Amino acid sequence: MPATNGAGNVKIGLALGGGAARGWAHIGVLRALKKAGIQPDIIAGTSIGAVVGACDVAGHLDELEAFARELTRRRVLGYLDFNLSGTGLITGHRLGERLYKHLGDMRIEDLPRSFTAVATEIGTGHEVWLSRGSVVDAVRASYALPGVFRPVKVDGRWLFDGALVNPIPVSVCRAHGARYVIAVNLNIDISNRGTISNINPMPQSDGEMEAVPPVTGNNGIAVRRLLQRQILGRGDDTPGITTVMVDAFNIVQDRIARSRLAGDPPDAMISPRLHGIGLFDFYKAEELIARGEAAAQRTIEDLARELETRRALESGAAMPAH
Repeated sequence: MPATNGAGNVKIGLALGGGAARGWAHIGVLRALKKAGIQPDIIAGTSIGAVVGACDVAGHLDELEAFARELTRRRVLGYLDFNLSGTGLITGHRLGERLYKHLGDMRIEDLPRSFTAVATEIGTGHEVWLSRGSVVDAVRASYALPGVFRPVKVDGRWLFDGALVNPIPVSVCRAHGARYVIAVNLNIDISNRGTISNINPMPQSDGEMEAVPPVTGNNGIAVRRLLQRQILGRGDDTPGITTVMVDAFNIVQDRIARSRLAGDPPDAMISPRLHGIGLFDFYKAEELIARGEAAAQRTIEDLARELETRRALESGAAMPAH
């Protein structure tokens, strides 16, 4: 029987973790939960989890899914507005415009359900919970990967990716009143990293570094193509700048996530099997959504049973003593 909210209601929190392109799996998770009648009362998201969570709470998950499914390699590159100066390799204006198209001037406090995006403050390292103000600004701040996307200024503070402080925001859900928290971990396949390997001599370089030509009006296209190769990789097994940065960031994120989840574990964990999916494979939405839905379906029966038990206990506790 589907788990639906009703008498003896237990507030359900959904913590959507970061993971770049892998975040499309969150869409599949939400689809499976809704089919089972499990409606989160509170959603907290970090990075791509904030994007999907905000669109769901705002009632625009269908539009986000359509956008994700239409992406191709070429279209992904079209959204990367490279920046040769400043605080990020990508300004993020094009992605921001797309978010404004669907979310416009919506404010978090006006959404029908509780939503919070997690970000990190530059300079102090403070964990910032964005639960009021512009939805788009909060989401953009939460996914502003350091060095890749330009940071976002919100209420006088410069913010970037929340995965540096709270990759899977279980604690945020609990602080906002969730009695049962479901967490979605997109990086479970990298959690076995961290073993110690013997150090061997470094191999010789297999090629020289490409020289970056000076930027002029005449060679702007050539520079853009060079940046694409340097950022996304050259097509062989040599990683691009972004691959190196994101992978290093992801390892740090995994360590932080494991530490925080050990101290504040969720009541249930959904872990899509995403091995082989790269962090910039945004064009693989169909596969990612399917994997997310499959992961949620594997846990639906247990979730429904646990929620019914919790609701029964809550109802019993609420009954007056005779």
